[in-house]
Amino acid sequence: MVKDANELRADTAATASSNGAHVGAEKRISVGFIGLGRMGTVMAGNLATAGYQVIAHVRHAERFAELKALGLEPTAQMADLFDCEFIISMLPDDEAARAVVFGRTAGAVRGLATGLKRGALHISMSTISTTASAQLAMEHARCGQSYVAAPVFGNPDAAKARQLFIVAAGAPADVQRCQPLFDNLGQKTFVISTDPEHANLAKLLGNMMTATALEMLGEVVAVALKRGLDPKPFIDIMTSTMFGGRAHKIYGDKIVRQFYAAGFVIPLVLKDVRLALGEAEKAGAPMPSVNVVRDRLITGIARGYADLDWTVLGLIAVEEAGLQARLPRSVN
Repeated sequence: MVKDANELRADTAATASSNGAHVGAEKRISVGFIGLGRMGTVMAGNLATAGYQVIAHVRHAERFAELKALGLEPTAQMADLFDCEFIISMLPDDEAARAVVFGRTAGAVRGLATGLKRGALHISMSTISTTASAQLAMEHARCGQSYVAAPVFGNPDAAKARQLFIVAAGAPADVQRCQPLFDNLGQKTFVISTDPEHANLAKLLGNMMTATALEMLGEVVAVALKRGLDPKPFIDIMTSTMFGGRAHKIYGDKIVRQFYAAGFVIPLVLKDVRLALGEAEKAGAPMPSVNVVRDRLITGIARGYADLDWTVLGLIAVEEAGLQARLPRSVN
């Protein structure tokens, strides 16, 4: 059963106030952060603002000034993170997550598992497969460390406002230990299981619900346009009545406005779709609607839309209906 982790805050408040994370404490808690993309950079900055010592790992020194301005301590050396109490990773795929934990043979770069001290806790906030999550958890356990999977729902704007939704899974004591960090990153944490891979499954399935909603929004808007009906009042009616969820409201408006600016770019969406279909195949539970989304995404990439947001599903639907779409300047 999903447990609302905000119920744990009374228990963790005392810990949060005495854990050294606040400015003025004798020793700030150190957090290593790996994966400084659009989301990761904002999240790491929020932790630094909250008073944590955040050591940010990036491969390219030209980003150091930018990260220092956010209160982070940038480094290009993975070993500089090995003394941290917590490690947060926000990585794009299974391969990157495995490389960080197991190390890279090329260049003989040590991974977190052999480098971190015993008792350290790795929080993987990446959207990865359940297989990869299980492998990471087993390797950290073998090395005497803890592992919590905690992928998030939300975009960089939500991250900046600390409005992410966090789905966490792991040993109860480990999840509770993470809660002060989660409180500085999101608006609500859901503890879904003691098995880390279940958090990753929930994240993938949630993304599929959004992706298929975007596909259907794109399709109905295309039909409305083809029949001469202004889609805006129609979508307003639907999102004010039967489909009042966040996904329909936020993305319905963007699809009507033909707003496709980069956010969750479609190659990453396609990666999640393929992972979700793999999970479904492993379970023997078909997801035919997700197969449609996969094909639409491949079409979008073939048409040169790889840098656009997953709202581009609306653009593809309009084009398939034989209508002239308003293209972003980058693809005109």
